Amino acid sequence: MREHEHILADGTIIKHKHSHTQTKAVLNRMARLIGHLEATKKMIEDGRDCSEVLIQLSAVDAAIKAVSRIILKDHMEHCIVDAINEGDSAAIDRLNKAIEQFLK
Repeated sequence: MREHEHILADGTIIKHKHSHTQTKAVLNRMARLIGHLEATKKMIEDGRDCSEVLIQLSAVDAAIKAVSRIILKDHMEHCIVDAINEGDSAAIDRLNKAIEQFLK
């Protein structure tokens, strides 16, 4: 379990502990994602056909979206539930900002 600290708008510091159940899955997906990005970079360096590069970039995009969904789900099931139980309404605001940025 990791301890997180949040500072509320009124200056109150809230500390809570929770575990992220998907950390290993996220790290494994990130490793594969980095591999995809490296392969794409190599394709560009080697002068591969643009269509092939675009297909590879589509796979990278899909992998990023998949790992993002895992992180969001884990965050909502653990961090947000804990924050609500502790009265940390700022956590909802931070989640909303993150979702807005993610959906751009």
